[in-house]
Amino acid sequence: MTKKGIEDDRGKLISAKTLAKLLSVSQRTVWRLVSSGKLPEMVSLGGSKRFVMSDIDLFIECGCDMDVYRARNETMFYGNGLRR
Repeated sequence: MTKKGIEDDRGKLISAKTLAKLLSVSQRTVWRLVSSGKLPEMVSLGGSKRFVMSDIDLFIECGCDMDVYRARNETMFYGNGLRR
């Protein structure tokens, strides 16, 4: 996928299965990480839970470190106007 293609997907919602493929882990590992608070929060859409791709991109940019992710997310959200 090109960089432009990735940028176009930033508002996209993805499933745990898709995230597992992206992170090269099992789907069960994704659910364990969600349960332990080591992944960005999911959003509910009807009865489905999804991840926001822009949150996952930021999480990866932060080296998959939730403390760094939270700090940068708050800065982006409150510092320079609303992020979403």
